[in-house]
Amino acid sequence: MSLLKRLQEEGITARGAVDKTAPRPDSYWDLKFSLHQRVVEKLEQEISSDGNNAEEREQAEKRIREIIKEHLMEKGIALPRTEQQRLLQELLDEVFDLGPISPLLRDPTVSEIMVNGPSQVYVERNGVLEKTEMQFRDDAHILRVMEKIVSPLGRRIDESSPMVDARLRDGSRVNAIIPPLALNGPTLTIRKFSKDPFQIADLIRFGTLSGEMAKFLEACVKARLNIIVSGGTGSGKTTTLNVLSSFIPEGERIITIEDAAELQLHQTHWVRLETRPPNMEGKGAVTIRDLVRNSLRMRPDRIVVGEVRSGEALDMLQAMNTGHDGSLTTGHANSPRDMLSRLETMVLMAGVDLPVRAIREQIAAAIDLIVHQNRMQDGSRKVTHITEVQGMEGDTIILQDLFVFEQQGIERGQVKGRFKSTGIRPRFLSKLESSGIMLPAEIFR
Repeated sequence: MSLLKRLQEEGITARGAVDKTAPRPDSYWDLKFSLHQRVVEKLEQEISSDGNNAEEREQAEKRIREIIKEHLMEKGIALPRTEQQRLLQELLDEVFDLGPISPLLRDPTVSEIMVNGPSQVYVERNGVLEKTEMQFRDDAHILRVMEKIVSPLGRRIDESSPMVDARLRDGSRVNAIIPPLALNGPTLTIRKFSKDPFQIADLIRFGTLSGEMAKFLEACVKARLNIIVSGGTGSGKTTTLNVLSSFIPEGERIITIEDAAELQLHQTHWVRLETRPPNMEGKGAVTIRDLVRNSLRMRPDRIVVGEVRSGEALDMLQAMNTGHDGSLTTGHANSPRDMLSRLETMVLMAGVDLPVRAIREQIAAAIDLIVHQNRMQDGSRKVTHITEVQGMEGDTIILQDLFVFEQQGIERGQVKGRFKSTGIRPRFLSKLESSGIMLPAEIFR
């Protein structure tokens, strides 16, 4: 009986997908695992594992194809050409890419990949979660994939450091966590980024914001207003920050500061800074706060911080208040007002004993605009508020919505609504005009 016949009886379909009602058969994994070991042994000195060299990969493909034929002949296994081709692709993915999840990384419709142990792999498509048929052999298989991701970045994932944030070569964001912290087994979350960074036209097409809002935000960035993009997890803050950063004029020096570098700017004068975790002895860590302080000595025209979540908020506010106009950042919050409350808390986390009023005065003087984004019930992302920070009145920071998204219900599973101006002209309009930016009056009607 051919291997294909046996595998079909044990739960493998003709296309090689796992039957959800049957366990992944050991015979298939044994064949693939033994072939993988043989490929590594024979080609260890001939190939590297990054797969960047197209010629090298083509040569490796020929050699792996020969190894598969030799191995099948030795074992007396008859396998159709289509199954051999599938096995070849899976081995190439194991050697050069990230194993079973490689096809998902190549799939442009997948925006997020979630590995919850060896037998559960979920993806997000169009804002909706769905379980895939992909599986790993065991926990060790996932750990090997994690190691391939974090090692080139000088990071590690082991018992002494069981959590890590990293990125792929294309900028996709990676979080990995392993037992004993993850009870399901090694857990990997990858938020994919588009190979071609989204432009403002893409966000308008997706329904994230309106054309009028886009013109207004472009004017605010060019006029060097300080902007914070707020929202919940997965609401699209980083994508919006990336689009806003694209409005920065070409002649300015931009410094980006991130935990895991994922911003994709097109400007040429761009310096990228990335944090560093502690070494094996628990020393040598470089935090966002350290990098923000250092960036002030690097003659920046613009400082873009991927996300403020701790004491670095104080340094960021001080930078905004001491001549570094046009700075951009993101923060987790449920509303524009909540973003201000979180900033107060983060400033207190810096360990500086400041009265609350002084902190609020710093925030009111530093932040010009809050762009708040939500992930809606249907999975779409929308800018629900563009809010001006108008200053202080007593002990309260005054906010004024300039644009809002007005939800009008749900139709056939899709959120319906409209973006509208509140009709109020911002107080900083004179700053836009002094920068030579004249916005048509109808934007605010």
